[in-house]
Amino acid sequence: MEKMVGKIACLVVLCMVVVAPHAEALTCGQVTSGLAPCLPYLQGRGPLGGCCGGVKRLLGAARTPADRKTACTCLKSAASAIKGINLAKAAGLPGACGVNIPYKISPSTNCATVQ
Repeated sequence: MEKMVGKIACLVVLCMVVVAPHAEALTCGQVTSGLAPCLPYLQGRGPLGGCCGGVKRLLGAARTPADRKTACTCLKSAASAIKGINLAKAAGLPGACGVNIPYKISPSTNCATVQ
């Protein structure tokens, strides 16, 4: 009976390891929703406000090279697609929030080189 209980316990542990949730990759939805509070500032319609909290959360979420490339691609796309963005303010956003990111927020950034 004890051997059977031990085997069942091992099976349960194995199932927990196999089914355990894997770390989720960063998505463009997370990037855009995190930086949504920045839009008024980037469009010259408001103060920096709660923008830096989103910037810092995004920086913390982009832990892997793949996540950083995704964030770069999403930011590059948003910088091109959203009307009225002041590109100088976008490029200066990390500095304004007191963080460093490994690329410039710009429609011309080459995200393929982001590590």
